[in-house]
Amino acid sequence: MVKLTPELIQQSMQYINPVRDRELDLRGYKIPTIENLGATLDQFDTIDFSDNDIRKLDGFPYLKRIKTLFFNNNRIVRISEGLEHCIPNLETLMLTGNMIQELGDLDPLIPLKNLMNLCLLQNPVSAKPQYRQYVIYRFPQLRLLDFRKIKLKEREEATEYFRSKRGKEMARDIAKKAKIQAAMSIPDKPVLNVDERNKIREAISGASSLDEIKRLGKLLQSGLIPGEDKRQNGANGAEAMEEEDD
Repeated sequence: MVKLTPELIQQSMQYINPVRDRELDLRGYKIPTIENLGATLDQFDTIDFSDNDIRKLDGFPYLKRIKTLFFNNNRIVRISEGLEHCIPNLETLMLTGNMIQELGDLDPLIPLKNLMNLCLLQNPVSAKPQYRQYVIYRFPQLRLLDFRKIKLKEREEATEYFRSKRGKEMARDIAKKAKIQAAMSIPDKPVLNVDERNKIREAISGASSLDEIKRLGKLLQSGLIPGEDKRQNGANGAEAMEEEDD
């Protein structure tokens, strides 16, 4: 693996691509993390991160100029919230050949109001029931999905479905799964043993609301395991919640 340093950025190939955009080629370095992009000085319309080992879509500084990002054949499982504040003018996002699992995992992309072209082929999420309908409904500005033009009839049918009782139930299930995924994401913590994993599963499975799932997520991120000594968890959990709120 190669760290994405300012030196690597400066040494990488830069050129005017066939659509007359200025492009930075960062393909194939096995980069694990997006970082140091401030070194680009926001001089590029397109950056190609294909064939790396990136797992999370985050780490962007404010890059007003960026219109196109290629992340084909990485290991992306998670998309960070707040991208609209960093890359507000993004129009095209290519995510072919990654590991995005759930429909709700795509929701952080919704605030990217200029996003018109999205590709998620060869991700587990693209095999989900109502995948295309859900994306069309949640991204009203999108024009192309997986290289296929979104037709007016498709958009009308997607809207009708997700406004129906069955569609609303599906949307709620998608949102709950996304919360569970977030709660199970415990960054930079030691590997949990079998008992700890079981306690986490039991706590999340028993949650009766999205607020409770969110609370469990904060508790887990603080390093506490549901079901341990309640007095200890109560004190430490309160401190962790206060720190999170700060």
